[in-house]
Amino acid sequence: MKIYSPRQVAQTILDGFAAYRHQFINITLGARSRFEEQAWRDVQKAAQERIDLYEDAVEAVHRTLSERVGYENLTSEIWAETRRNYVVLIQERTDPELCETFFNSIYCDIFKHQNINDDTAFLNSWFGDQGVNATGQVDIFMQYRFDDRLSEVCDRMLTDYAFKVGWANRELAKEQMMKGIEEAVPFEFFTDESSRLELLKPVFYRNKGAYLVGRLVSDQGLYPIVFALMHRKDTGVELDAVITDSQEVSVVFSFTRSYFMVDVPIPSDFVAFLQTLMPFKKKHELYSAIGFYKHGKTEFVRLFNRHLIESNDEFMIAPGIKGLVMAVFTLPSFEIVFKLIKDKFGPSKNVTRQTVLDKYHLVKVHDRVGRMADTQEFSNLSLPLERFDSECLKELLELCGSSVSVEDDQVVIKHLYTERRMTPLNIYLEKASDDERLAALDEYGQAIKQLAAANIFPGDMLLKNFGVTRHGRVVFYDYDEISYLTEVNFRKIPEPQTYEQEMASEPWYTIAPEDVFPEEFATFLFPSVQIRKEFAQLHGDLFEADYWKGLQERIREGQMMEFFPYKAGTHAPGWSIV
Repeated sequence: MKIYSPRQVAQTILDGFAAYRHQFINITLGARSRFEEQAWRDVQKAAQERIDLYEDAVEAVHRTLSERVGYENLTSEIWAETRRNYVVLIQERTDPELCETFFNSIYCDIFKHQNINDDTAFLNSWFGDQGVNATGQVDIFMQYRFDDRLSEVCDRMLTDYAFKVGWANRELAKEQMMKGIEEAVPFEFFTDESSRLELLKPVFYRNKGAYLVGRLVSDQGLYPIVFALMHRKDTGVELDAVITDSQEVSVVFSFTRSYFMVDVPIPSDFVAFLQTLMPFKKKHELYSAIGFYKHGKTEFVRLFNRHLIESNDEFMIAPGIKGLVMAVFTLPSFEIVFKLIKDKFGPSKNVTRQTVLDKYHLVKVHDRVGRMADTQEFSNLSLPLERFDSECLKELLELCGSSVSVEDDQVVIKHLYTERRMTPLNIYLEKASDDERLAALDEYGQAIKQLAAANIFPGDMLLKNFGVTRHGRVVFYDYDEISYLTEVNFRKIPEPQTYEQEMASEPWYTIAPEDVFPEEFATFLFPSVQIRKEFAQLHGDLFEADYWKGLQERIREGQMMEFFPYKAGTHAPGWSIV
């Protein structure tokens, strides 16, 4: 076996990353034609393919190093020298932070997350917090000054961002743009010589939508602005909405949405730009939103490690009704929950550990339609023992002993998921006002319907398995029983034919594993008669088998529901043939 030098090992890793990045960019660049051609099924396929690229790339590099170098030759000293050579190789790239994350992935895959430090990996970025070219943002956006009339500025934008299929109604789109800009800023904005519009050059694509993302800037302030585009007809692209509220822009970039397809040559600059629009969004959330979910994970770990140093509260079991499959704990001062698969499941759960892993992967690659929380998966995560509440640690060791161990002053967890912490819906309803309760119940019904329209059946629809976000949206977060809607057999409860059948305490009819009886939802989901009645008034159709069968029929016919991450635009949501 040929002995590779540390520089050759470093080059092999970088070559693997470059090949991955090339494939990633190719899939991303195809988003424009998929949007113009209304190839919506291809949109979903491309999103899944792009997510799966990363693990394939890591596996390929691991295999190459195993075959050409051999584990016995990858000592700590060799690897430290490899890291130093790698830093030199990536300094001229515009995405060095992504290169660092890929290097970390290779190290963890080979060395099983052991002895991770800044000599062998990049616990902290070599390039610091700002990244490459962080101050040179001019190159990533188009700039429009308001020396000319607003109508002329909008005319130039429509030309600069024109599509092959053209604008359905260019004059109408211009009027909508003008109105949106005028409503976004105070009147004196247009008399300020420093005033300008800055639009990121690449278009952001996701599902059936496309977005022009930018900001209105003057010496007096900054105002976010997003132009939401749709291509529903053969007449061309339409401007569907103009989004100018920071919170609403944040919802567009939500952790409950699929990742954008957007060509990002300088990721750190793009994230810095986006943070000016959404200052409450963390870097790890924005990296994930634009497709770099693995680097989002890296940024999350760095943020979390800093938080551990700056805080002193203890890990505790997350509030709410305990699940039968997952053990969940949290750090009160940090807005994340940690979810571990239990060693043994409750008797009513007919699933295996592998089933749970598969379900979480399904959620990762499926369209989350704003109703399922994104997760990050971790292996061999070490947390300080002194930060664990004794009851929390005891419960984790009892319920997840095969995954949790105490080693010296660390609690080592072999496998877990992290997820944004939300208020469980059942707890939220207990404290909600009448208006808040009705709004949350409506959101709950909408969440179930939108998941179903995206071909997802939640399975266990108990209120405790849904959470309420800070924006008041209801989101599903318990995935061990989800399935494709088209795999479920929705049935009406048969009418009893005899007195004995009518009085039977157990079902007298046969029930297959895939059978579901929506008539039972009312009493099963809502012990409170009042809440049951209120929900029935809002979404009583969910208690009817025919409603679910109708959704299945539409999906099987190739129809696809449109989902909007913003308040209704110029068109109401609807189904379309794809």
